[in-house]
Amino acid sequence: MAHEKNHDYHILNPSVWPFLGALGGFSMLFGAVLWMHEITPFLFLAGFAAILYVMFAWWSDVVTESAVGDHTPVVRIGLRYGFILFIMSEVMFFAAWFWSFFKHAIYPMNEYAGSEYIPPEFYQVNAFELPLVNTLLLLLSGCAVTWAHHALVHENNRKDLVNGLTLSIILGVAFTAVQGYEYFELLTEKDWQFGGDEFFSNFFMATGFHGLHVIIGTVFLTVCLMRALKGHFTPDRHVGFEAAAWYWHFVDVVWLFLFFAVYIWGI
Repeated sequence: MAHEKNHDYHILNPSVWPFLGALGGFSMLFGAVLWMHEITPFLFLAGFAAILYVMFAWWSDVVTESAVGDHTPVVRIGLRYGFILFIMSEVMFFAAWFWSFFKHAIYPMNEYAGSEYIPPEFYQVNAFELPLVNTLLLLLSGCAVTWAHHALVHENNRKDLVNGLTLSIILGVAFTAVQGYEYFELLTEKDWQFGGDEFFSNFFMATGFHGLHVIIGTVFLTVCLMRALKGHFTPDRHVGFEAAAWYWHFVDVVWLFLFFAVYIWGI
């Protein structure tokens, strides 16, 4: 019995994924520099592919660890704390874009050139057309995730769990499609230019990165749906789904701030 552990902590086996992840991250960084200097995009794309593969393989190992019982209550608490710290880092990421947006909106001055900043002429986006539709889509998707979570935790109702996740994914895909159409309309019909002005840059970077997070969150929810269909989650053991739900609600909140700041207050 000396070889058996008598504690609640999970001792990880040696893994190659941290090394491969670091190698892929460095390849993306160095490759991005080469791409920006118009040398070659190959190294960046290779690093990006490596990162995607590491994410898939590493999280597959985490799912396997959960299935074999390595995720004890103490380990699950640690996983939750880790994901909370990740969301806090995401909050600070978007805080930088809001800071830049409000700074240039409230104090539009070119300090270095010593000249007065003159805002360009651009078409106003009607916040109560496509942006409002996207707001409703994302909020309803968040409600569907909450429905799925309640069905699992409080009722152990797997049918509603699957239905709620399916509905949230459909609404998330619809949000991405509507935002893609909005971008197409702004860039082609209204002649908005990324980088042409501080407002344009902040608008596309903030809403664009949020759109990327919506796509990532949709992937999270899709994986949770696949796991739910396989019966992986129980009312007491569903950290993966809980993390995906937290992430999705974070995406909801960020969009609400973007909607009121960029679409309503900003212009």
